[in-house]
Amino acid sequence: MQRRGESAIWQRRFWEHQIRDERDFERHMDYVHINPVKHGQVAHASLWPYSSFGRYVREGVYPADWGGPAEMPDLWWE
Repeated sequence: MQRRGESAIWQRRFWEHQIRDERDFERHMDYVHINPVKHGQVAHASLWPYSSFGRYVREGVYPADWGGPAEMPDLWWE
């Protein structure tokens, strides 16, 4: 790892990204909230206990029914 200039903290595929605007932020939040569903950890984003999804629902950012498998085909990162 030292010869390649790698650190034990970051994964090799890590890339830094600065959020450009509100839409970019929304897309990244969608990615973060749907990721446990995408990887089969839960059936719905609201079921992932380590997520900020519930707070975003309470604040009116997401509808309570957002975040199930039906949302996944249209996601921007696929």
